[in-house]
Amino acid sequence: MKTYKVLGLMSGTSLDGLDLAYCHLWHAEGHWKFAIEATKEVSYDLEMRDYLKNAIFLSETDHAELHKDYGVWLGTQSEKFIEEQGLEVDFIASHGHTSHHRPEDGFTFQLGGGQLLANTSGKQVICDFRTKDVSLGGQGAPLVPIGDRLLFHEYDFCLNLGGISNMSFEKDGKRVAYDIGLANMPLNHITQKIGLAYDENGKLARTGKLDVELLKSLNALEYYRLPYPKSTGYEWFTEEIVPMIEASDSNETDLLHTFIHHNCEQIAKEVHANTSGKTQKLFATGGGALNQFFTDTLQEKLGPKVKVVIPSKTIIAFKEALVFALMGVLRLEGNVNILSSVTGATSDSSSGQIFFPKNG
Repeated sequence: MKTYKVLGLMSGTSLDGLDLAYCHLWHAEGHWKFAIEATKEVSYDLEMRDYLKNAIFLSETDHAELHKDYGVWLGTQSEKFIEEQGLEVDFIASHGHTSHHRPEDGFTFQLGGGQLLANTSGKQVICDFRTKDVSLGGQGAPLVPIGDRLLFHEYDFCLNLGGISNMSFEKDGKRVAYDIGLANMPLNHITQKIGLAYDENGKLARTGKLDVELLKSLNALEYYRLPYPKSTGYEWFTEEIVPMIEASDSNETDLLHTFIHHNCEQIAKEVHANTSGKTQKLFATGGGALNQFFTDTLQEKLGPKVKVVIPSKTIIAFKEALVFALMGVLRLEGNVNILSSVTGATSDSSSGQIFFPKNG
């Protein structure tokens, strides 16, 4: 069976930088298998971060220029990584960086021109994974659940603890995915008030006390009563959550403690609503999976019937880049790589544009 050797590229909304994951992917015993062979994180300098952050406000001409410049930059970073590690690469699968995402208007745009990426790196490129799904009436997101289904099928639930918490699982033969609610966004907002980027391992949160009134108010938020499919983000956080933090008399340590309890109660509620009677496994990734107090509290709220599994730091950090590598393989094989049960499109699709390097 062929082993694909793929370089997956991922740039997320946090604007930390570019994740590069060199992955081997192959099909055996009825399932996709993988190995992450080499990784690299390239931080954005301030100029690049501002350029990408403000891309949504650029004129059409300047936006097109950034699309080209970023494509060349991605190609340069890929070429450097391939040379540094002496890698044999079949193709590059690039998520790009999302500058515009308005699926309700039938429009989404990922920066990083595929042809320029291919020309600069000298490798075949597959990119622009979201556009086709949006043209089919879908949200163009989330895309990671195809990886949850094919690469992490042994787990009953795949939970991502990023700025917000989201989860995917199988229900009635279909993959379901949606945003549960909060995760690291309020925690980082609180720690920044005391000059910390984050609460390492939840050490501060562990020493705090529960603010019962705040917990009740958080659990009563309207969003939690909405049925899935549903998604939320930064706007909800700033409009609904930040005022609650500012109005609270609790100190930062107690706030951290309370928010972790709140997060875990909401996650446990959603998991319990979709469990069978048998013991099940929940696979947790994202930055929150590195917070020991968060994962300890989650396990406590879930109880003995659901076991929280934390993978290696490599998988936590590079899971999305790995999934885009898989999506590239599926596109090459003409297989489904976007699930309509997740995005709301009229049909599943095999999405992504393919570019070959050209000289001159």
